[in-house]
Amino acid sequence: MSLVMGRLAGRARRSRDPDGPDDSPDPASRGAWSARRCGLVALCSALLFALVTWQVAAHGAVRGLDERWGREVAASAVPGPLAQFLADLGNTTVALPVLSVAAGWVLWRLRRGAGNGSGGPARPWLPPVAALGALAAVPALVVPFKVCLDRPGPPRMAGSHEGFYPSGHGATAAVAYGLVALLLIRAYAGRRGDRAARRRSGRRAVAALAARLVAVATGLLNAGVGLGLVRQGYHWPLDVLGGWCLAGVLLPLWCVVCDRWGGRTGGQAGGRTGRRDTGPGAGAG
Repeated sequence: MSLVMGRLAGRARRSRDPDGPDDSPDPASRGAWSARRCGLVALCSALLFALVTWQVAAHGAVRGLDERWGREVAASAVPGPLAQFLADLGNTTVALPVLSVAAGWVLWRLRRGAGNGSGGPARPWLPPVAALGALAAVPALVVPFKVCLDRPGPPRMAGSHEGFYPSGHGATAAVAYGLVALLLIRAYAGRRGDRAARRRSGRRAVAALAARLVAVATGLLNAGVGLGLVRQGYHWPLDVLGGWCLAGVLLPLWCVVCDRWGGRTGGQAGGRTGRRDTGPGAGAG
């Protein structure tokens, strides 16, 4: 999860950083390459999800190891109150308000950048709206697999209900907090671009370090949520892994949607073009 977040955080930072390092001399080629990388992350996540789902459905050897390990974690010395707190972070009643607050702040920030001509996105509403749409897609993906596979839960959940794979709490936490991180990185990179003429290299280094720290923190947070769900006997480890795989599909798709249809106002685009077309006869033709 940390690896996926690291890749996507770097992508979100570069997509809003007009003075960041160029991977290629052509912005269109650079954007296409980034879209391919996001597609590769989504494809790998989908393939891993298919492999895990096959093992769960076929009662494979991995499923046996998974249930054995789940019982050991549930009986471990991890403090119950801490595990319960972490598990509760996967509740929609917690994750949705956190994402909504972040989406509202980022919308205000991006609209402000677009309104003052500093090169903000042409559609500042798209990243927040797409983020809420991605979180709404979680149950639409999770519930059919729960119904079809009907996997029994850990002993603590015996008799409550069936269908524990994939973990809706794990997927909700991974998508919601992952989107919060990506939204904040995108908004911060856009704000930094307004003053990119000053101390560019130092600001790039700080932004890159901040993006990495946010990605690692998000990965650790989701690892804690997964540990809490298994320690409290709410899910098996493969249930949580399946939820993370679904998040690994939704988060890259969010990045592609925002980069493809978000657009930019004339500030940034003009800044780039102006730097390249300053030679004699640049306005000719």
